[in-house]
Parts: sequence; C-alpha cells; structure tokens
Amino acid sequence: MTLNSRTLLFLTLPPLMWAGNAVVGRLLVGHLPPVLMNAVRWALVAVVLAPLAWRALQHGSALRARWPYLAVTGLLGVGSYNTLQYLALQTSSPLNVTLIGSSMPMWMMLVGAVGFGQRVSMRQAAGAALSSAGVLLVMSQGRWEVLRHVHLVPGDLLMLLAALAWSVYSWLLARPPESMRGEPHWTWAEFLWLQVLFGTLWAGACTGAEAAMHTGPVVWPWQTGHLGTVVAGMAFIVLGPSIVAYRCWGLGVQAVGPTVAAFFSNLTPVFAAVWAWALLGLSPQWYHPAALLLIAAGIGVSSAPARSKPARAL
Repeated sequence: MTLNSRTLLFLTLPPLMWAGNAVVGRLLVGHLPPVLMNAVRWALVAVVLAPLAWRALQHGSALRARWPYLAVTGLLGVGSYNTLQYLALQTSSPLNVTLIGSSMPMWMMLVGAVGFGQRVSMRQAAGAALSSAGVLLVMSQGRWEVLRHVHLVPGDLLMLLAALAWSVYSWLLARPPESMRGEPHWTWAEFLWLQVLFGTLWAGACTGAEAAMHTGPVVWPWQTGHLGTVVAGMAFIVLGPSIVAYRCWGLGVQAVGPTVAAFFSNLTPVFAAVWAWALLGLSPQWYHPAALLLIAAGIGVSSAPARSKPARAL
C-alpha cells in the first residue's frame, strides 16, 4: 500500500514522541522508581482522557463481551511494553536496548506470519534489512567495532519480550476479533481509555512487585527539590508519547498494517539524536542523516506497491 502524507504523519509522530520519552525519561532517572513511573504515567493518562471517554462505561453489555480483548491489549501495549523496557534498562545498556528494539520489523513479520497468516514479501524483507542497517549505523556511531563489544545480559531478554509484546499488540489493533466490530462504535478516546484502564491495573500490579523487591527507602522528588522537573517531564510523557503517539500509531497501523508501520519505529534512535541536541546540547553527527536515509529507503522499499505483471497475449 502506498503511503500518503497523512499516514506518513501518523507513523512519524510516534517515534518522534517515543524518542522524546527516552530522553526525558533519562532526565527523570533517580527521581522515581522506573516501574512506579510507568504506573503513574498511565494513571495520569486515564485521568486526562476520562472527560472524553467516560461514556464508554454506559455500554455494559459491550464491555462484558469485549473485556478480554481490552485486557490483553492493555497488558501488551500499556502494562507490559514500557515496564519491560524500563526494567531492561536496569541491567542492559541503552545501546543493547535500542539494537534489540530495532528488531521490531522482524517480530512484526514473524507474529503476522505465525499468528495472523500474513505472507512476508521480498520487498518487506529487503526493507527490514535497509532499516536495520540504519539503526546499526546510529548505534555504532559509524564505527562497526563498537558492535563487537556488545554483550548480552538479562535485561536484553526483557527487551526481546517487550518487542514481542508490542508486535502482538499492533497486530491485535489491525485484526481485532469479531466482538470488537459493530455497535457500539467507540471513539478513539474511549477505545484508548479502556485499554489504559486495564493497562494501569497491570502496571499497578508490577509496581507492587517492584515495591516488594525494593529494600531501600524511596526518595520522592519533593524531598530532593526536583518536583518541578518531574511534573514537567511527566506532563510531556502523558500528552506526547502516551496520548498523541498511541492515537497516531493506531491510525497508522490501520492504514498500512503492522509490518510496514514497524519500520517507522526504527526512526526512534535518529529522533533521539534530535531531542538530545535540543535538550542536552549534543550535536548530531554525520551518521545520523546517513542512517535516516537508510531507514527511509527501507520504508520506501517495504511500502512500495508491487508491480502488476503484464497480461500474456493469447
């Protein structure tokens, strides 16, 4: 399917927002426990969306029929992915996490082929190779010997699980069950809000487990004088990476499918360099635009319509 400007915008905004989330999250490190921060994030999203979405609770019969789907998508897209990513960063390096995250197109293809009967085309495989090469270029900083020093740690397995969870979540958005079709037709805010409610329950359970395993006292931001920084950072995370990004991702996945959409997630490290330049004063390097060209080429190859074969003369 050919990408139009509207769909390009929908699929470009999420990695831009998620890259900002990574940079802002780094600024908030030490001010809140990571799993608690994820739970607070989604609880605030639920509060922000409630005025737009609370009417969905009036459809009791639909909720009873649809709650398993909402619980699963809430677990995978809200409760699991970000929690696993934050936990992965406790033992894994940002380099490893980003490299493993760049495997998303492959996971999308695998989940689509195994779980949803989606055939993988040669164009998509070639696009995945180009896009992954762009990510590797960014993460190696243009020096391939950097990759030879990457060592796998337990956090890397958590990031693999996060990538798998997000792939299944994206396919469930594109191929919802029969129970999600027909009346009532929820608005985007209602649909996202219900996912967030279930996801916040999962995130809260993870927070309880984190608190049970944490032996030292929690130092809250108002005790360190960084409350303003945390409030500003959480406001951005709630509005941008959570609401805007998830809404646009859902629209993009519906338009082109999860496999093509996954290639856009590889723009995240390139956009992270832009955010780092804007917020941290770190100047972009030559390999950033080169990687952007490779990733864009991968997107173009994977989404280009197949040429129709000319009909044979009788």
